[in-house]
Amino acid sequence: METLPDSNAIEVLSLTRRFGTLVAVDHLTFSCAAGVTFGLLGPNGAGKSTLIKMLTTLLQPSEGTATIAGFDVVKHPEAVRRKIGYVSQMLSADGDLTGYENLLISAKLFGIPRAERMLRIGQALEFMDLSHVGGKLVKQYSGGMIRRLELAQSMLHRPSVLFMDEPSVGLDPSAKRSVWERIRELRREYGTTILMTTHDMEEADQLCSMVAVMHRGVLSAMDTPAALKAQVGPEATLDDVFIHFTGSTISEGGELKDVARTRITSQRLG
Repeated sequence: METLPDSNAIEVLSLTRRFGTLVAVDHLTFSCAAGVTFGLLGPNGAGKSTLIKMLTTLLQPSEGTATIAGFDVVKHPEAVRRKIGYVSQMLSADGDLTGYENLLISAKLFGIPRAERMLRIGQALEFMDLSHVGGKLVKQYSGGMIRRLELAQSMLHRPSVLFMDEPSVGLDPSAKRSVWERIRELRREYGTTILMTTHDMEEADQLCSMVAVMHRGVLSAMDTPAALKAQVGPEATLDDVFIHFTGSTISEGGELKDVARTRITSQRLG
């Protein structure tokens, strides 16, 4: 993997996005050091998705700046895209193709040279513990195996920064922990910086070095999980932190389309 040009993998300065009179993201400023896992928490409608879209160059900011691996998301979007991977909440693997075939398509899309494709795909399958099913159709995979395949797809081009949207949504406890271990290994093996959104407070507590709580377009708190819990109380959990800084329970917020999307994803993965 290429060395990051800056000590911080993600730098955000007064980043703002408006939709008419609605301010979805309101002058956010924060940074994420290289090689850490950064958790973004918040109720539906907090602005998390809008922020991720701006950081992955899918949406232009209204104001402010952001750099990923040293590249400005507005001035150098193509360079940013070469430096990032993205694992969506929605199913991205094709069930009618084998795991190998899914990875081969990703390798071509990422522009990995033909001479390197076989090696990269083999390494990815081995790293995600999928070598034994690489030749099987993905529709025969379990939910955890599909999620690990999607992680493999996102890492084929060795991105410096990986964005993950609800990485364990719809998975049973065993599959969830398998995915968690692969996420930890990405940090250990490749030094990958990970920014993930999650509504699973245990997931955030287990995986994230830093956590930011987003509410109504602003960051209401940001620190290590231990420090945030200490701010709330001696016996506080991250659930308590979430409620304290957002004024809502984790299950609150969202519309019918949000519920339907999550349930459809859960059914596909599990």
